[in-house]
Amino acid sequence: MRRAGRGAEAGGAVLAAVLAMAAYCIGNAGHGVYPFGPRGRAVNDDGNQFVPLHAHLWDLVHGAGGGDLFLNWNSGFGVPFLADFFTYLAYPFSWLVLLFPRSTVDLPIFLGALLCIGLAAALMTGLLGRLRPGSPWLRALLGAGYGVCAWAVDDASADPMWIWGLATLPLLCTVMHWALQRRHWVAGCLLVALCWYGNFYTAAMASLCAVLVLLVPILMAGKEPARLRILLRAASMLTVGMALAAPVLLVCRAASRDSQPPPPQVYHRVNPLDFLAQLLPAGRSPHSVPYVAIGMLGLVLLLSLPFLRAVPLRERCAWLGLIAVVAASFAWKPTVLLWHGLALPNGSHYRAAFVLSALMTMAAWSALARRPGPLPLLGGSVLLLVLALITASRPGMHRYTWISLAVVGSGTILALLALHLSRRRRLPTRSVGTALAALVLGGSALSAYAATALRDQLRFYAPHPTMNAQSEAARTAVLAADTWPEGRSDPGPHQFADNDPLLVGGQGGAYYSSYVPAGTARTLRALGLGWYMHGRHLLGPGDEGSRALFGVTSYLADARPTRSGFIQQRTGPAAPLVTVHPADTSPAPGRPATPFALQNLLLKDAVWNVPRPVPVPVHRAGIPVPARTSQGWSVPAAPHETPQPSLALRCPAGSKAYLDAPRFAGRVHVLDTQVLLHGAREETSNGLQPLGTVPDSGSLTIGFNASTEQTLPPAPVGCLSPSTLAHSVSQLRTTSAVTVTAGGHTMSARLSHATSGTAVFAITAVPGWSYSVDGATARPGSSYHGLLAAPLGSGATKVSFSYWPPGLTPGLAITAAALLILIVVSTACLLQRPTAGAATGTDAPRARRRSTADQQSERTRRR
Repeated sequence: MRRAGRGAEAGGAVLAAVLAMAAYCIGNAGHGVYPFGPRGRAVNDDGNQFVPLHAHLWDLVHGAGGGDLFLNWNSGFGVPFLADFFTYLAYPFSWLVLLFPRSTVDLPIFLGALLCIGLAAALMTGLLGRLRPGSPWLRALLGAGYGVCAWAVDDASADPMWIWGLATLPLLCTVMHWALQRRHWVAGCLLVALCWYGNFYTAAMASLCAVLVLLVPILMAGKEPARLRILLRAASMLTVGMALAAPVLLVCRAASRDSQPPPPQVYHRVNPLDFLAQLLPAGRSPHSVPYVAIGMLGLVLLLSLPFLRAVPLRERCAWLGLIAVVAASFAWKPTVLLWHGLALPNGSHYRAAFVLSALMTMAAWSALARRPGPLPLLGGSVLLLVLALITASRPGMHRYTWISLAVVGSGTILALLALHLSRRRRLPTRSVGTALAALVLGGSALSAYAATALRDQLRFYAPHPTMNAQSEAARTAVLAADTWPEGRSDPGPHQFADNDPLLVGGQGGAYYSSYVPAGTARTLRALGLGWYMHGRHLLGPGDEGSRALFGVTSYLADARPTRSGFIQQRTGPAAPLVTVHPADTSPAPGRPATPFALQNLLLKDAVWNVPRPVPVPVHRAGIPVPARTSQGWSVPAAPHETPQPSLALRCPAGSKAYLDAPRFAGRVHVLDTQVLLHGAREETSNGLQPLGTVPDSGSLTIGFNASTEQTLPPAPVGCLSPSTLAHSVSQLRTTSAVTVTAGGHTMSARLSHATSGTAVFAITAVPGWSYSVDGATARPGSSYHGLLAAPLGSGATKVSFSYWPPGLTPGLAITAAALLILIVVSTACLLQRPTAGAATGTDAPRARRRSTADQQSERTRRR
């Protein structure tokens, strides 16, 4: 009997997983999304971050990557990586990339998301049985709806590690159920650790939900001491489990503390009708709203619950009240911040919406376990109709929603009514269950299709061409010219993703992550490189000076294949990755803080000539000219149709002119060409823009067209001398490192002779670096105008740097303490078992005698 029950439980979990995964695949196939069609699925962050990161993981495991889990040599000219790994790649299914060729990395990412959906559906099916016993086959139908909930197919579809959170929620609720039963303390701690290690962001949301679910039976339980013991047990399991995952939490916390701050976010309260419209499946709002739909079956049951008298009033109030409180928490900024770790997310403000989907699924099971009859179903149908009518005019309602209501909704209500009648043997239960399963499959597939089709109508969600023949050709060209660590090979223009160095290879300056170090962003910007997203998306260098400074020996000038099938490759003079500078190199007082001056300082030569511009009056009357201010140059507004205000300057003939206008938004006219810039205060910073080669006359006139008044730096133009740059690089190679070697998270240089001064590495200085001179005791790395530096003292022949992630050491110490606690508790439990078994064996005859006497007493009482 017990085996049969276990078999049914396993069968129900498998059915839920199969239904959820099949619905997700059918929905994607209907829209022709990879791997079922030609449309790529690498949209938004999936293409910009996760495909490149998974490709980098493949490279690391196969020994083809730059760096290791501690450091990423490919991006940002060398940036920390462990926080990226913990946040984006620690979920278990990320390792599927190792089973496939690198060129097909999109496939294992899709399979990972698909398996997370199936696992979440299966785990929810098991959890529902713990909340209230009942048919595993019926529970499977609700589990499948949860696995393909609107949040999973919309918000989380581009973030595979978030879908892992969909599976962690029922796992953590199971742990809380064990705490309620006072069982499996050690196993519960390990499960909590697994959830938090896989993705701590969604695990925090799921943990809060699990505690709320635990409070429902606790508040309905008996004595206070019992409640307190349960709460203490649950708290201890969560605490020890999180302690086991302490390296994840502390490393990511330290990386977040040292990272470039996110763009400022403005919270807009969700419209209640838009919120209610998202209860209906197969819809999508153009506004930022919580996507919470769990399918038509779950919705009909949830709306029927208030009228189902078979469910005790206290239980109905508990579930409906909890759902109402959580839903209200998504409409108030302080609680929105609480769900998201006290930081308003960039993008969707409702990343925790799957929590509400889970609670709705649990409440729906409370109704389905009692098999609602005609009156509750009638009440639920009326509420469903009212919900549709009051939200009919909202933009989140689409034709797919009405199809779901008309076909799946009516069919579900009839099937539930038939299920109620089947208890009286008026209808075959198996046929009714099959019909319900078909409705769940069809409705979930429609929801998955609708979410993809509606989202793809927006230009923002256009798929990125991550893995194709073009990117493979670019990768081949980059790797063919790779000389690391003698120099860097930069993939050049951003053709494929925001993390092209991870996707294509090489050691470029581009990097997109929530953990871009603030020091890296500021230093690269000071040197003339651009950024997006308030510095969380760095751009590679676009001028010869910064390329030479960071040792870029080759880069792709154009990542598009030519007619002959080859990639255009460009090379230029490059300094060694380690250079030696005088110990005291502070810039002279009053020197302008421009990228040109800073590059001259680091290249140890006057590579850049910085002319003094003068305004040029426009011939037409009434057109103002640029004016010098305390902040630089004020350029008046001039629409594109009007004559543009201009600046005139003189540079050496044959030099290359570049514009430093980080915040300028508009058109720049020079030498019969136009350059369109998109600077926007702190959001977008333009890198140095090439203006062309200075003509023989040495004169340049630069015009500006912008819709609003703009500000330029005091010295907005620099002219680079190619001959001076070549001489500077030659001198640096003569006087600096003879050999440079790089490990996973180390770099060392050997000098030709005992040298004093300061060794400067072409890496930005961030916390975690330490250096050693001639094998001496390691010391924290210092900064030389933003670059990593080591004082050489009176003279040294070898200097080396090593990186250790901040937060890792205390994290490992806390994990060791948590493991010790687990070992002690496990040993204590093992030592108690023989004693308990012996006591049971001794007292067994007496217990049997008491049981027989009790049975005889009961029979006598019944007579």
